[in-house]
Amino acid sequence: MIHWSVRSDRTSGVAAPPREAGGGRPPVLRGQGPTVAVVALGGALGASARYGAALAWPTGPDAFPWTTLLVNTLGCTVIGVFLVLVTEVWAPHPLLRPFFGTGVLGGFTTFSTATVEVQRLIDHGAPARGLAYLAATVLAALTSVWIAAGLTRRLLGRRVG
Repeated sequence: MIHWSVRSDRTSGVAAPPREAGGGRPPVLRGQGPTVAVVALGGALGASARYGAALAWPTGPDAFPWTTLLVNTLGCTVIGVFLVLVTEVWAPHPLLRPFFGTGVLGGFTTFSTATVEVQRLIDHGAPARGLAYLAATVLAALTSVWIAAGLTRRLLGRRVG
């Protein structure tokens, strides 16, 4: 049995994590093995697809990183459709969302690479291009999720709110 503690961590002031009866810390991954496994498998698949796209359409050191922008936009579009389906339409298997949403799509979209590419553009004397790419990435990602979710709901005859 887990007991919530009201004591706080003296160094951070944050509430202490729950402890099991008897004072021991609960195992972090108890029962999480299948979820961790499907996230890892999905991540490997998504990252491999992204890597394949980067090999197929390479970007020069001072060129606008179209491949990563398109990969992130496509991934966010799929996330918009997927999340509507698994939260509003289907009752999916409990491991589908971690596998596909967190794993595959999390591995496919690559905002860490986008950040490195912004820095690369700045380092190669193209700060305006780097900042334009940063703005385009955020705008494209948010817009694609919003439009994809809205269109999916509309195609399915569902209303928001």
